[in-house]
Amino acid sequence: MHWERYIKDFVSYLKIEKGLAENSIMAYQRDVSLLAQYVEDDKLRPEHITYEQLKTFVANLYDLGLSARSQARIISGIKQFYRFLLLEQYSNTDPSELLEQPRLGKKLPEVLEMNEIDALLAAIDLSKPEGARNHAMIETLYSCGLRVSELIGLRFADLYFDEGFIRVIGKGNKERLVPVSAQVEQEIRAYQREGRSQLQIQAGNEQFVFLNRRGAQLTRVMVFTIIKQLAAQIGLKKNISPHTFRHSFATHLIEGGANLRAVQEMLGHESITTTEIYTHLDQRFLRKAILNFHPRNQQK
Repeated sequence: MHWERYIKDFVSYLKIEKGLAENSIMAYQRDVSLLAQYVEDDKLRPEHITYEQLKTFVANLYDLGLSARSQARIISGIKQFYRFLLLEQYSNTDPSELLEQPRLGKKLPEVLEMNEIDALLAAIDLSKPEGARNHAMIETLYSCGLRVSELIGLRFADLYFDEGFIRVIGKGNKERLVPVSAQVEQEIRAYQREGRSQLQIQAGNEQFVFLNRRGAQLTRVMVFTIIKQLAAQIGLKKNISPHTFRHSFATHLIEGGANLRAVQEMLGHESITTTEIYTHLDQRFLRKAILNFHPRNQQK
């Protein structure tokens, strides 16, 4: 495999010729591996990649909500890699030469650090009736990368815990399957036992997982308010919303080394039918990719 050989030689170059620290070398290696995964289906060798293809790759990083700083670091790694290929005469062109770094001052979606997510969860008062619900809600937003509309629309018929997936109805009424961790299952089941079972559920709302105190479906505004209140409670200075957890989901996976295409599909870039929960081999691969690289699962 050309990619494997080039990346191995690139790592040796960074270590011996450039004398970089181990953490920097690992970061550059992850950056190039992301590009290799992205072009894997097209079977493109590094020297055959064009500037236009690199631009599309970078655009996907932006679409996933990666911060400008994270994008800049990945682009820097790609540029270093192509300088190396030129130096070693593996390639006679540098398609990364014209790639522009994102402006670090440009306003992009906030991304939460793991300790900030843990602090938000820890601030929830589990002695209150809504405590278990809020805990499960935030864990589901972050661990599954859901949109707020997908969260409040989640039904019990969409939970396939035995198979390790939840079914999500996204934009355009498209369905997708999202891998779900044991942590999310535990949180939702705890909410069922300790909070939801105490409610007088309004007719027509029985199938919705997350309900308000009156036993009706949660609204987008309510989820937004809960998150804002928790952020204020812990003194978090970042301007966050439910969508922040979706951006954090994508960023943490990508920076941890997950396959870029797998993360895109989990965010809703592909429509699949519910019957594929039992037969679709690609979904098994995607589930492994997500669960292996999500920080919440690595703590187990």
